[in-house]
Amino acid sequence: MASAVLTACGEQETAEKPKEEKQETVETEKKSEVKEEVKVDVASVYKEAITELDKAKEDKEVDFGLVTDIYTKNLQSLVQERDAEFEAQNDQHISAALQAGQEGSMDPVVVRQIFDKLMQKVFYTTIKHEFTEIDENWGNKDEVKEEVNEAKQYYAILQTTVEKRDTANGTNMVSVIAGGFEEIEKAIESDDKLAFQLGKQVVDKTLMKTFYLATGAIPNGYATKAAAEAKENPEVAKIEQAEGWAFYQSIFSYLDKHSAEEAAFIESQFNLETDVATLDPAAVNKAFVRGFSKIALDEYAESIEAWGEDKSPITALEGALFIDVIGNDIKAIIGEQEYQTLTEQAQKYLEAAKAKDKEAGEPILAEIQATLQNVIEQAK
Repeated sequence: MASAVLTACGEQETAEKPKEEKQETVETEKKSEVKEEVKVDVASVYKEAITELDKAKEDKEVDFGLVTDIYTKNLQSLVQERDAEFEAQNDQHISAALQAGQEGSMDPVVVRQIFDKLMQKVFYTTIKHEFTEIDENWGNKDEVKEEVNEAKQYYAILQTTVEKRDTANGTNMVSVIAGGFEEIEKAIESDDKLAFQLGKQVVDKTLMKTFYLATGAIPNGYATKAAAEAKENPEVAKIEQAEGWAFYQSIFSYLDKHSAEEAAFIESQFNLETDVATLDPAAVNKAFVRGFSKIALDEYAESIEAWGEDKSPITALEGALFIDVIGNDIKAIIGEQEYQTLTEQAQKYLEAAKAKDKEAGEPILAEIQATLQNVIEQAK
């Protein structure tokens, strides 16, 4: 593989955070209808591109000219919009991979995985974008309903990925996300902005859990799969490493913001320039556990600082959701009973934050923090 392509498809993403500028809102029903049609087209052209790229899995020739044409005409503008909003380089990575496929300098199946998983990242960040639009346009019920519908359309493209992780891990993330969207829709009807913010977190963090289960979870994440294949079938291992890298880009920036050392280590393991034979799935898993535990601690710290404000229960819920992301890992470290206690404490603390009962919340939070610190220490 050409080193330039490896560099383009192996760089760390910079921390992705929405810019402060408000996006231009859509004022008329006519414009909203046009937007909806565009979203439906995105789903169909994405599927068309994937269908062509899937030929690589059957050792058939892929028409990379066709895929590049589909991408540049129908998808690139959306990718570039999200890149600008979240300070990412998805267009650079996708374009480099497609060019490498055209030139024959990258395995076509690797190209397929990079294209697929980075487009999924764009759909995920577009859901986040729609949630930001809802927040900014709160009070305009017709507008926010349209934005929820758009978010649901993008999620519909991602749902098969969630279903695969549910099947592999015995989780119920599809129903959890559906519940989150239901809460959002109820909140819009009742003009309850806090309920919207809580429902939004359920959808967002459950999608993050999906990407974690696909990458660093044991035994079904791509770190484990790639390492298992490395000795017997290095070509397959490299494809799985690429899948892991591309899935990881959806959660790298969040980890990097709160736990830079762990984020960089995981990135280095999945990076396509890394010899897949050296990939250490146990070390990757422990880095994820430390990283997500640190994120949960940071969310809880924000919650206590914002006590009495809406931000307090929102960040309390985020802390609980990040505990859930690595729930099976925590259970393996501290035992089922202790984990059950931790989840009950997280729920009680959330209720205290909602009730603005600091006297009840503070001692519970201290116990949660001690448990998470213990998890971090044991995951070293």
